[in-house]
Amino acid sequence: MKKIAIYGKGGIGKSTTVSNLSAALSLLGMKVIQIGCDPKADSTKNLMQGCKIPTVLDSIKQKKDGLALADIVFEGFNGVLCVEAGGPTPGIGCAGRGIITAFEKLAELQAFEYHRPDIVLYDVLGDVVCGGFAMPIRDGYAEDVYIVTSGEMMSLYAAVNISSAIHQFRSRGYARLKGLLLNARGITDEYELVAKAAREIGTGIVHFIPRDGHVQQAENLGCTVIEAFPDCEMSGVYRALAELIIHDTNQAAG
Repeated sequence: MKKIAIYGKGGIGKSTTVSNLSAALSLLGMKVIQIGCDPKADSTKNLMQGCKIPTVLDSIKQKKDGLALADIVFEGFNGVLCVEAGGPTPGIGCAGRGIITAFEKLAELQAFEYHRPDIVLYDVLGDVVCGGFAMPIRDGYAEDVYIVTSGEMMSLYAAVNISSAIHQFRSRGYARLKGLLLNARGITDEYELVAKAAREIGTGIVHFIPRDGHVQQAENLGCTVIEAFPDCEMSGVYRALAELIIHDTNQAAG
């Protein structure tokens, strides 16, 4: 079982990348669980026909001791299993603590033992790497980490912070940084800017995701590009990323 955490600044297209990756992996015969680790709980909606699923935290409140796996794990496009950790009411409580609670509940209910996935993808907000948001790179949850970024300054700043956290935990045998996923925004010299930043943090760009109108069109339909436009060039980009993940042949190049 491959366990992968994908981090990135909010609004960078991380969840779009992860959900399309999940869809592509499923079409390659992989059993995938995608776990959204953002209080907005919208990581998996494009795998669920545009609908948000009940979060683990909300389900715990409602079901209490009667909570079952079926209450928090939902089947989406092509069998991808979807989970949303959820978070507290805005302004009340710690979102990071919500992730910890959700992970503990998934472990208690033996979600991985029951579903036996080939690949687990954690979609993690990377603006602030506090204890809860760092959870996927600790304690054996994820083995590999990819950071989604663009050439925009704040996105690169977040990438540096995330990589710093990963490197701090690496000495304890936790997750390792595999590299950056460049989700292009079309700014001037974007590839060179990101490649320079990657070199400075000791990694490289492992996959380039171009800007493409099919992404927004698919999201307007409540689905991934893989589902809505399977034969378009952008679907090929996500399938290539899925192949890279499966075979783990990526060698980050500056």
